[in-house]
Amino acid sequence: MRKFSSYGAVDRELHYYVPRQELINGAIQELKGDNPNKGGHYITVWAPRQTGKTWIMREVFLTLAQEKDFDVVILSLQFLSEVTDSNRVAQLIAQELTKNLNLEKLSIERLEDFHRLFERGTLTKPLILILDEFDALDQTVIAGLVAVFRHIYNTRQNQVHKSTAEKSYLLHSIALIGVRAVLGIENLRGSPFNTQRSVPIPNLTCDEVTELFKSYQQESGQSIEPEVVQRLWAEFQGQPGLTCWFGELLTETYNQNLEQPILHPYFEGIYAKALNLLPNNNILNIISKAKQPPYKPFILELFQTKKKVNFLYDDPIINFLYMNGVVDIEEVGTSEIYVKFPCPYIQKRLFNYFARELYQEMDGLYGPFEDLSDTITDHNINIRQLLVRYEQYLQANREMILKEAPRRKNDLRVYEAVFHFHFYLYLVSFLRNYEAQIYPEFPTGNGQIDLLIRYAGQLFGLELKSFADQRSYRKALEQAAKYAQELSVTEIWLVLFIESVDEKNRELFETDYFENARGVTVHPLFVQTGKG
Repeated sequence: MRKFSSYGAVDRELHYYVPRQELINGAIQELKGDNPNKGGHYITVWAPRQTGKTWIMREVFLTLAQEKDFDVVILSLQFLSEVTDSNRVAQLIAQELTKNLNLEKLSIERLEDFHRLFERGTLTKPLILILDEFDALDQTVIAGLVAVFRHIYNTRQNQVHKSTAEKSYLLHSIALIGVRAVLGIENLRGSPFNTQRSVPIPNLTCDEVTELFKSYQQESGQSIEPEVVQRLWAEFQGQPGLTCWFGELLTETYNQNLEQPILHPYFEGIYAKALNLLPNNNILNIISKAKQPPYKPFILELFQTKKKVNFLYDDPIINFLYMNGVVDIEEVGTSEIYVKFPCPYIQKRLFNYFARELYQEMDGLYGPFEDLSDTITDHNINIRQLLVRYEQYLQANREMILKEAPRRKNDLRVYEAVFHFHFYLYLVSFLRNYEAQIYPEFPTGNGQIDLLIRYAGQLFGLELKSFADQRSYRKALEQAAKYAQELSVTEIWLVLFIESVDEKNRELFETDYFENARGVTVHPLFVQTGKG
C-alpha cells in the first residue's frame, strides 16, 4: 500500500499523488516551443518550498527524454549551495553535463568559458536543460550564470532564419526551478527569461485534495468522513507539502486501527498536535522568513483588523514574503487585490509564534481565595465580566506590558496585533485551571481574528476588531452575526479595541445587536488600550 509523502519528490509507485497533468503538459509545451523547429522557451518554474516543483519537472523530464530530437538533462544544484566561486560552479556544472551527455572531455575552467559547453559542435543536437534548486546558489553565482544564459538566448534570437539545430548554440530551452532569485529580482541586470511564460505551481484544488484521499480510502479500505477532508482542505488550502504531511499524520503516524473510520474528533486531536507540538520544515522555514527584521513589521501589520493591505508585486517586502509562501493573494472582484495569509494553519502558527515571542503565559491574574463566580462557574463564562477584568489588568500593568512591544516606525504606535496577542494569552492563562480550550481562528486570511473558547460543553465566539468609525462598526456587527451563524451559535461577542472611550460612547455602542434573519445576538464590548 502506498503512503503519503511530504518531503522530496513523489514516487508514483510508493506515494499518493495528484497527476497534475495539465501543469506537466504546459511545461512540456513551453520547453519544446510553439514551433519546436525554431526553439523552445527559457522559463522559470517557481513556487514556495514543498509545493511539488521538483516532482512536476521530473515528470516533464521523463516525458521529454523519450523525444529523439533532443537531449534532455535535469540537474539539482543543491550540492553547490556553499560554493561562492562562480568559476568553480561553472566548472562543476560543466562536469555534470559532460558526464550526462557522454561528451568528449571539455575543459571549462572559468565562467567566461561556460558558453562553449552549449556550442554547436560540442553538442550534437538541441539540449533541453532543467536546473533544480537554482536559487540555492550564491547570488553572485546566479548573476554570472544568468549573464551567460542571456548571451546564449540573445544569440539564438538573432539567428531567426536558422532552425534550432543549426544555431550557434544548441541550448534549445532551459527551465530554472526555484523560489525568488530565479526571476532575477536581486540581479540589477534583470533576467533573460520571459517571466510571462514562467510556470508557477499553484496549490492543489479542493477536488484534487478530495481525490488524493479517495485514493487512500480505495487502497487501504479505511473510510474517511467527508467532513474531515473538507476541514483539511479549509485549514491547509491545498498546500501540497502541508496537505501530504497531515495525510501522513492522519493515516500513518497516529492511525492505530485501519478498521475504524477516520472521524472528525480524531482529526481535531491530530490537528491540535500539528498546531502545537509537531515540527515541520515547511513551517519552520516560513517562520524563519517572517521573523526577519525587514519583514516582521509587515507581518505584524497584516494581523491588524482595520483594513486590508493592498498587494503590490513590486513592493520588495511583499514580493519576498509571497515568493517564500508566507503570504498569498486575495482577489476581490475584478480590480481589488489584497495580501492575505496562505492558509489558516500557517496564520495560526505565525500568530502563536509572535504571541509567545512577546508574552509568556501570565500568573497572578487573581488571588488564591478570590471569588470568581461573577466571571466563571462550573457551567458558564460571563464574557462581559471577563473583559472587564482584562481591561483592568491591562490598565494596571500597561507600562510593563507595552515596554518591549514593537512599534510602527511612522508614528511609534504599538501594533494592533500586540493587544490581540496579549489578550489571547491572558485568556489562556486566566482559564488554564478551568480546562477551557482557547484557540484563534482566521476565517478570511486577513482583516478578521476570532478567539474561540470551548468550556462546559459550550462554544463562546469572540471577534476582535479595532474601533475605527461608526460605518466600520456597523459592518463589524453584521460580520460578527454572519460568523456566529457559521459557528452555529446564537450569540457572539464583538471585542472592540480602542485607545480611549468615554462612558457616554461606551453606553451608546455597547448596545446588543440582534439580527432577526439569522437569529443571532451580537454583544459589542470595548477594551480601552490607552491610559484610563
